[in-house]
Amino acid sequence: MSEVLVDVKNLKKYFPTGEKGKTVKAVDDISFQIYKGETLGVVGESGCGKSVTSLSLMQLVQRPSGQTVGGEIRFNTGDHVYNVVNTPTSVMQKLRGNYMSMIFQEPMTSLNPIITIGKQITSVIMKHQNVSEVEARAQALELMEKVGIPNAEQRFDDYPFQYSGGMRQRIVIAIALAANPDILICDEPTTALDVTIQAQILELINQLKVERNLSVIFITHDLGVVANMADEIAVMYAGKIVEYGTAQDIFYDPRHPYTWALLSSMPDLDTSDKLDAIPGTPPNMIYPPVGDAFADRNKYA
Repeated sequence: MSEVLVDVKNLKKYFPTGEKGKTVKAVDDISFQIYKGETLGVVGESGCGKSVTSLSLMQLVQRPSGQTVGGEIRFNTGDHVYNVVNTPTSVMQKLRGNYMSMIFQEPMTSLNPIITIGKQITSVIMKHQNVSEVEARAQALELMEKVGIPNAEQRFDDYPFQYSGGMRQRIVIAIALAANPDILICDEPTTALDVTIQAQILELINQLKVERNLSVIFITHDLGVVANMADEIAVMYAGKIVEYGTAQDIFYDPRHPYTWALLSSMPDLDTSDKLDAIPGTPPNMIYPPVGDAFADRNKYA
């Protein structure tokens, strides 16, 4: 068994609204583990708590607007185990990049529009490694070639607007890998891309995972995206993990009605049956429902 890299226990992340007694329970008592070299898929509708969970792993939820009111996130660097919940910011700055890194949803907003691509990669390398600008440039070019940027030398001094959406996402991946982290958190990295480019990005992430023995957290609202890349899958709804298991369990032996509903809404080339839509909308997490949060939308309830 591989070593546990991330161990989340009973995490609760709430957002006070400023009105008395009104708090958004964005993440409400979730637990999971990630092993070295493993891919965990986190799936659910918008607003279920996926992104807040991923941002919490890197202590990127702004305080005091977002507060951890319970639980712990234990991160194992190999030399030390940190509880990310209460680790000082100065220490987190050393962990981010060197040990954990993130790919955000929209590459155009992740990149600085007035700084060249090469400069954005080399600045990260020089921040985390004791290298000269010449060495950083060589590493950056190698990374650009690794993630599939053609003519890297010629494109090094281009600006983000001169790259296509898929190429920008490849650059964001290169920046995330610049300090050789142990875990890569992918927060819906293919959402803004067309289907063929999505497939290329997923293949790239899988290839880099194998080459670098990375652990990956892949966040998406589409079960089909993680079907061929996740070792384990957590299905989230209304701030909770409603089902957790191997990819085999989730796709071939799902137990929760919400997982059934997600699978029924996936297109299937082998059938002409009409796709099922999930009725209604997710609950208001200021007033979370008592009991099963999916009950009101569950056609079997």
